[in-house]
Amino acid sequence: MSKKIKPNRYKPEGESMKSDSGSSIDFCIKFIMTVVCISILSLASIFMYDFMTQSDFFNIKKIEISGTDRIVKEDILKLADLNCDKNIFGLNLFTIEKRIASHPWIQSADVKRRPSFVLSIFIIEQKPLAIVKIKNLAGILINTHGQPFKEYNPLKDPLKNLPVITGLTLTNTNNQYMFNGTLFNSIMNFLQTGESGSVRQINGDDDTGITIEANDIYNRLFSYGKKTIQIKLGFDNFKAKLKKAKKISEYIDKNFPTRTICAMDLFNIEKVFIKTKLADALHNNLEKGV
Repeated sequence: MSKKIKPNRYKPEGESMKSDSGSSIDFCIKFIMTVVCISILSLASIFMYDFMTQSDFFNIKKIEISGTDRIVKEDILKLADLNCDKNIFGLNLFTIEKRIASHPWIQSADVKRRPSFVLSIFIIEQKPLAIVKIKNLAGILINTHGQPFKEYNPLKDPLKNLPVITGLTLTNTNNQYMFNGTLFNSIMNFLQTGESGSVRQINGDDDTGITIEANDIYNRLFSYGKKTIQIKLGFDNFKAKLKKAKKISEYIDKNFPTRTICAMDLFNIEKVFIKTKLADALHNNLEKGV
C-alpha cells in the first residue's frame, strides 16, 4: 500500500509556478531589448553609410593618374565618369577599373582611395610588338604577349619601326580572338630574341617557317641605298642563324667584293643557300642618283 505524499510544509504551494513565469518574462524582456538594440544599430549604420557615401563633405579632393604615355588624363576621366564632384566613398572601384580597362590601349587599371580624399589611378598601357596583316581585314596590333588588342589605324596610331607580320590566321577561342599554332610560336620566339630591331617584315608559312625582310646590314652598297634583304630562317635557332648570316656577308664582302647578296636561305643552318648579283650596276645607279 503506497504512502500518501504530503506537501512540503516548508515550501509554499505555487512557488515553482511563479518561478517559471518570472523566467519567461525576463527572457521576453531581454529578447525585446536585443531586437530594439539591433534595430537602433542597424538604423544608425544605414544613416552613417548614407551620410558617408552621399555627403559633399567626402567629395574627391584630387585625382592622381600615373602610368600613362599614349592616353591623356581627360580621356581616362571621361571614360571612368570621374570628377571632383563625386563622393569618394560612393564609388565602385571595381566598376571604374573595368571602364578604364575597356580602352583598347589600356591593359589594366588599379584604382585606390588614398588619405585626404585622394583617388589614385595606376594605368598599365599595352606595349605594341608588331602589326599583323590578314587578308580582307585591317591590320591588327599585338602586344608583347602576342595578344591582339586593337585594329591598327595609321592615322590614330603613329607607331614607328614595328615589324609587319603576314601569313597568320586569327582564331576565335571562347569568344576571344587570338593567334596560336607552331608558326605563331616561332614568330613570337624570333621577336623575343632581341634580334628583330632591323626587321621590317616577317612572312610566315606553315611549311617553311618564317622569312624576314630586314634592313640590309649585309651589303655595303645595299645599306647605302636603304634596301632590304630576305632571309629564310625556318622555325627555330634564330640567333645562331643570324650570326651565321653575318659571317657569310663578311666572307662575300672580303672574297667577292664585286657581288652583293640578294637573299639567304638558312632553313637548315648546316646547308645554307645564298643568292648574289654583280654590284657594279647597282653602284653606278647610286652614284648617278637613280
